[in-house]
Amino acid sequence: MDRFLLPIICAVLSIALSLPGMAENNVKDEEQIRSVIVEMTEGFNKHDARAASQMYTADADFVTVRGDRAKGASELERRLGTIFATRAKEATLRTLDSTVRFVAPDVAVAHVTNELSGIVRPDGQRLPPHTELSIRVFVKTDGFWKVAAFHNTIVAPF
Repeated sequence: MDRFLLPIICAVLSIALSLPGMAENNVKDEEQIRSVIVEMTEGFNKHDARAASQMYTADADFVTVRGDRAKGASELERRLGTIFATRAKEATLRTLDSTVRFVAPDVAVAHVTNELSGIVRPDGQRLPPHTELSIRVFVKTDGFWKVAAFHNTIVAPF
């Protein structure tokens, strides 16, 4: 009986002793993810397509509120450049809320609520500010958190 109980006790102790370190890593990882979220917003507000897309993976999936899609950081950078030169030339983004949840040690899901203002329609009319909610899937690769998927929607559009 002791032969069977000893490995179980060792496994439980090993897990229990690693929990404080895991919690500390989650705090550091969450701080890094939140920093990336801030960088995304700052890049948008500077109308800098490179700064707003550098945190995406090479194969990231990106979907806008309009249903436009981009695949990968370089395509996203090109599309953002066009958006910043046209309808979002004077747009600003303000983060209202964000949550981060780890689904694995190297995968996290963030929900970010932003207020977007200054968007211009094709006819030149400025749209009123509105609230958007995005879901962002982060993956940790080589010690850095990158966005592997981004999907945005307008909150209460009607």
